[in-house]
Amino acid sequence: MPIKHLLIGAAAVAIAATALAQERPESLLPPGFGQTPSPAPAPTPTSGRANDAVTAPRAAATASALPALPSLVLPSPTPTASPTPDAAQLALYEMPAFARRSLQQVGPVGAGEGGVGADAFGRADGRYLEVLMRRLSAPLPSRWMSIALRRLLASQLNTPAHVNGADFAAERAWLLLRMGESVAARAVAQSVDADNVTPKLAQVWMQTALANADPAGLCTLAQSPRIAQSEPGWIAAQAMCAGMTGEPTRPLVQKLRRLKVASGVDLQLTQKVIGAGADSRQAITIEWDAVTQLNAWRWGLATATGVVVPEELHATVGSQLSGWRALAPAIPLSDRVVPAERGAAMGILSNAALVDLFAASRELEEAPAPLAQAANDLQDAYVGVDRATRLKAMTALWSGAETPELRYARLILTARAAGRLTVFDGVEQADQLIASMLSAGLDRTALRWQGHVPAGSDAWAMLHIAEPDRTGSGWGSVDDYAPKGANASRKKQLFFAAMAGLGRMSASDVEAGAQSLDVRIGATDAWTRALDRAAAEGQSGTVVLLAATGMQTNDWAGVPPAALYRIIGALRAVGLTGEARMIAVEALTRL
Repeated sequence: MPIKHLLIGAAAVAIAATALAQERPESLLPPGFGQTPSPAPAPTPTSGRANDAVTAPRAAATASALPALPSLVLPSPTPTASPTPDAAQLALYEMPAFARRSLQQVGPVGAGEGGVGADAFGRADGRYLEVLMRRLSAPLPSRWMSIALRRLLASQLNTPAHVNGADFAAERAWLLLRMGESVAARAVAQSVDADNVTPKLAQVWMQTALANADPAGLCTLAQSPRIAQSEPGWIAAQAMCAGMTGEPTRPLVQKLRRLKVASGVDLQLTQKVIGAGADSRQAITIEWDAVTQLNAWRWGLATATGVVVPEELHATVGSQLSGWRALAPAIPLSDRVVPAERGAAMGILSNAALVDLFAASRELEEAPAPLAQAANDLQDAYVGVDRATRLKAMTALWSGAETPELRYARLILTARAAGRLTVFDGVEQADQLIASMLSAGLDRTALRWQGHVPAGSDAWAMLHIAEPDRTGSGWGSVDDYAPKGANASRKKQLFFAAMAGLGRMSASDVEAGAQSLDVRIGATDAWTRALDRAAAEGQSGTVVLLAATGMQTNDWAGVPPAALYRIIGALRAVGLTGEARMIAVEALTRL
């Protein structure tokens, strides 16, 4: 029985893909995930000032965000005279009151649709939350932490005190963009009615449209005089929107040149979009030779018009671009596979989406040889004639990845294939099989292997963490864990931190284990005090945001075990035990 074949992307030009903006972001959680009993008791908060500065437990290098279109100092253009309609005329075009959306609650995904509760931030000060979001370096090293943060930011949330709802939506969308979540970012930005858009949201709105290679998404605001004259980019957007709707564009292009809004490749790409409209006779050649830096403007307009961005320019920006590329339907399927794998490791794509992408690649007439081989191996991994064939195909996929990030992506790719195997003793690939299933949150499926994996192995430890009904294990479980390899001691520390944070050890065992393994779980600072306080007050959204703040590092090697203990404990305290367990499993998988 063949894998289902879904044709993905490549069929529609992104300029006309405005309907995509109305779609809600894909849920990456398996059905029923995280539906746990009542949350465990919250940890007792330590004393500390509410406005303590919060920093990550350890400073580390972070990926830079994509630069925006350079800001230019321009003279204010003289507005042309236009007739002023009377109140009766305006009333014909105003949105009726029942259709307007309030700024008191903003977001595309409701609690009953996969989002979090609207009161996730509780009584937290909005200004404090905005600072946390603005200073958070993304992408994060943890797929599961990113999934939890994405779910929070895309939810319909009450606007906290002391901030404007549109500005708060802008901060949420901007963080999502830095995480590589272009579709979710656009959905959040467009959850605000156009007449409520603030200057801050207008800036982010433009970035979300460019990240989605969707210049048509600029047209809603480009028609507003209040927005159109705020930045040079909106003047260019007016010309592009005129071209896409078949209106005269020559005066607008002349205006762009006269005001020097854009030049070089930026102007060429703008004219390329203008020329994509109906009845256009423009033929624009894009010259990349003098370009040394990619930015959102260049990437978005080039992708929307089918212009190939030189591969070397992709290396001049942050890794969040992988997410943008993976989600862009205008990019050819074969060129999206590697970005999609990276996006899956980052938490942007689910197992199902990644499988669909590889399955669709089998329909390509001239797929690259490595892609064709991987797609065939995936076919065998799911529907091979026997267990040996399936295991061999999965092993080939895992070993064929060249980097740790792509190896983790291949575990995500094979998650449900691993779950289809019948349980048996003596499997050599036990660690990879269990890690693969748990990378997609298939905890109940993975637990079928309990008692059939080597005691003390990574697979054994992962199952101890993943079991949702386990109550107590004690120090004996930590002592029995015998990881191998160069990171063995750090893995044991992380396993201890996870078990202690999940409440599966007595207080005396936790204290003894912390001393034995040198995990200083009792150390406090502004970050731990803020995390304890948010957990004690039941602010699940603030806890997720602070937990992400504690993971500002390039990879899992930079996450201190003591920080993991605090993160796991705080998530469990506010009812996010499922996410806590998967983050802890991921720590052992990716270290």
